[in-house]
Amino acid sequence: MVRDITVSYGSIRALDGVSVELESGKITSIVGPNGAGKTTLLKCINGIVRPSAGVVFLDGMDIRKIKQIKLARRMGHVPQLPPLHLPLTVFETVALGRRPYVSWVLSKKDIRTVEEAMKAVGIEHLSDRYFDELSGGERQKVLIAMALAQEPEVLLLDEPTSNLDIRHQLEILNLIRRLAREKNLTVVMAIHDLNLASRFSDIMIMLKDGRIFAIGSPREVLTPENIREVYGVEVTILTNPHLLVVPIGVVP
Repeated sequence: MVRDITVSYGSIRALDGVSVELESGKITSIVGPNGAGKTTLLKCINGIVRPSAGVVFLDGMDIRKIKQIKLARRMGHVPQLPPLHLPLTVFETVALGRRPYVSWVLSKKDIRTVEEAMKAVGIEHLSDRYFDELSGGERQKVLIAMALAQEPEVLLLDEPTSNLDIRHQLEILNLIRRLAREKNLTVVMAIHDLNLASRFSDIMIMLKDGRIFAIGSPREVLTPENIREVYGVEVTILTNPHLLVVPIGVVP
């Protein structure tokens, strides 16, 4: 649960009184124009950014009262920009997700958890490949597996489809949806593409200037009126078979 979160960077208010309930087994997407506060909200949920006001709760506990290592066991985070140069194999990269549990060496349980995480995202065949050698879609799957190796309750993703072609976008989002259902994860992702967000989200949060402008199902949030007000763009909405946002032009 996020309650009345406010974040300021100097004179700029990135978030202003944001409150939202997050549900397990479902995907909540955060949409909005650049600078609306999407990444900042993710970082607040993860404890990376401390809000100037408000509280983030995890199972009823203020996350500020949870030790960082214990919080890392419960929240997995896939950043927007994956490292371009990581001289590790896929297995070694995914094993980094066990850091909150490991002191020096991987136990048999740790190794089994890493293998299960790779299998869950379908990259076990890449185990001995170097991260640097992989395609963008493969790297994204490795980072998701690394987050899964933490055995989290909450999975946070910042623009999980950025810089991916349409095939890999669909593969990654289908994977995320399957993991949310099978592992009963609370999934929260910031995403720019409204059509992908509408197709794969259970709940949408539309931000404008650091505030929640609309929240609900994709059909409730993605209306021509909301998009005109938040993005300054005229659109038409098609609904067969999926909700589709078709831009017409910029609002003068």
